Amino acid sequence: MKRIVALSLLASSIFAAVLPGQAQASSTYAQTKYPIVLAHGMFGWNTILGVFEYWNGIPADLKSNGATVFSTQVSGLDSSEARGEQLLSQVKTILAVTGAKKVNLMGHSHGGQSIRYVAAVIPAQVASVSAIGSPTKGAPVADLVLALGKISPALESVVFTAFNGLDSLITTLSGGKFTPNAQASLTALSTAGAAAFNAKYPQAVPTTACGSGAATVNGVNYYSWGGTSVTTNIFDPTDALLAVTSLAFVGGANDGLVGQCSSHLGVVLRDNYPFNHLDEVNLLFGLKGLGADPVGVIRTQANRLKLAGM
Repeated sequence: MKRIVALSLLASSIFAAVLPGQAQASSTYAQTKYPIVLAHGMFGWNTILGVFEYWNGIPADLKSNGATVFSTQVSGLDSSEARGEQLLSQVKTILAVTGAKKVNLMGHSHGGQSIRYVAAVIPAQVASVSAIGSPTKGAPVADLVLALGKISPALESVVFTAFNGLDSLITTLSGGKFTPNAQASLTALSTAGAAAFNAKYPQAVPTTACGSGAATVNGVNYYSWGGTSVTTNIFDPTDALLAVTSLAFVGGANDGLVGQCSSHLGVVLRDNYPFNHLDEVNLLFGLKGLGADPVGVIRTQANRLKLAGM
């Protein structure tokens, strides 16, 4: 009985976070066979104060096109394995309450590692993995921050404290109950950390520097896409921040935080969308470049999964 009550409470919290609005579907374009589960990246959230979505407008759009969608929330700052375990628990609950045999996982940024972890642990219950702007091979910005520790441990400590403080604020405003761990997060996202994670969970990771990975592993279908623009809208204040972080790249196209080739996993649908890292999930407030349509890209992916019987 206690187990049923606990499951019901957890399920209700996930269902309450699915969509801010419950509009009726107007089409079946994105009506996948299995539920779509969205996993956020570093400093991520589900909704802040019940209004500001990480996946800005995306759940509502997918639902209006027939999809069953769940927006999850894990620790904004922690290791890939810790975040993966948190997501795994939620995915199991989603499977239990919906009765679905599988889920379609979509993860942005560090959320790409989260969904890969879940797919590696329970492949029979995952139909697909779609990594969006995810640093499969690591992120230079993480390398740079960690390098500060060798030069000045005090400065590194200040950065970690600031990161943890910001994530704690986001977690509080979004109703989360996670303890941030900036050091674990940045270590996981570094080149070395990504390589260690890939060694444990190599499914669909390209074996060449800028190639594609296996399309299907253990019955799970893998896809990826990313952007190669940095400053896309003069009215978006986050563009200035990404312009600074992009300086960590020594040549090579990137979205401000993730390199073009690092975003590759499984079938690379496209790696040069006119998006920066936040545009990929329609942040900030949908401010992006002219003609850029990240919501449409995700909707199209849902249709691709639908047509493939997933």
